[in-house]
Amino acid sequence: MSRNVTVGLDGSPESRAAAEWAAREAQLRGLPLKVVHVWEPVPEPMAQAPLLGAETQQHWSERIPREAVEGIALRHPGVQVDRAQLSGRPADVLVEAAKEADVLVLGSRGLSGIGGFLVGSVGLAVVAHTETPVVLVRAGEQAADEHELDPAGIPSAAAPYRPVVLGLDPVAPDESVIGFAFEAAARRSAALRVVHGWNLPPYYTFSLPADLELHDEIARAQSAALAEAVRPWRQKYPDVHVTQESRSGNAAHHLVDAAGGASLVVVGRKIRRNPLGAHIGPVAHAVLHHAAAPVAVVAHH
Repeated sequence: MSRNVTVGLDGSPESRAAAEWAAREAQLRGLPLKVVHVWEPVPEPMAQAPLLGAETQQHWSERIPREAVEGIALRHPGVQVDRAQLSGRPADVLVEAAKEADVLVLGSRGLSGIGGFLVGSVGLAVVAHTETPVVLVRAGEQAADEHELDPAGIPSAAAPYRPVVLGLDPVAPDESVIGFAFEAAARRSAALRVVHGWNLPPYYTFSLPADLELHDEIARAQSAALAEAVRPWRQKYPDVHVTQESRSGNAAHHLVDAAGGASLVVVGRKIRRNPLGAHIGPVAHAVLHHAAAPVAVVAHH
């Protein structure tokens, strides 16, 4: 299997931002970049319309991806850039293309006035159905956004990377999710911020008066469990500076807050097979829609 970073491109601002992010990721990984353009055939009656004739179809299916790839190659001269033009339902085609990739990158429109995503049906379907890690990148995302401010207080890609944030449940830590986050931090020479949110037992909520000692005991146990889950990875990646945060409350809220100062947020998605179809999970779903940084969703069993 050929290893690469694959990005879905449709000419939209969000997919162009995703392509730039994917090129930077390919550079970090030392892998080629594969740009996939999916053309969804229109129904025959519509294909006969003047605005959807052969010339227009050729423009969208050939000229736009070709020019985009040429531009990416110029801006990222150290990256081998290949392109593939495929037809079919975009979600199905991208899920199939992801099988040959180390990571699949997709664009997502930013919500005006709010730091977050507007994840479309194609993006959600791909995330839910592929076992390849998927990174969602907002429209307008630039290289400097992933870095600290320079000494003059100006965003700069020459400054160090912001931390990578990992959402981790120490009750069921998965090696593929943790490994993805540690490797991302190591490639960027960035710190890794491990975030865990936990809730008090239901009976505690109704206890009167509040048992502060029990709360502190649970907090210490949760922090210890998080430290134990991360301990072997600290040893494996001694050069990665790791901070751990175990806080009571909604895990998704803590991750969204942490995303404001992150270069990348990493969350897991448990692969579930059921008659109702694949699901992303509530934490990953919330982070995908509201995080202000690129989000990597790593599927695991």
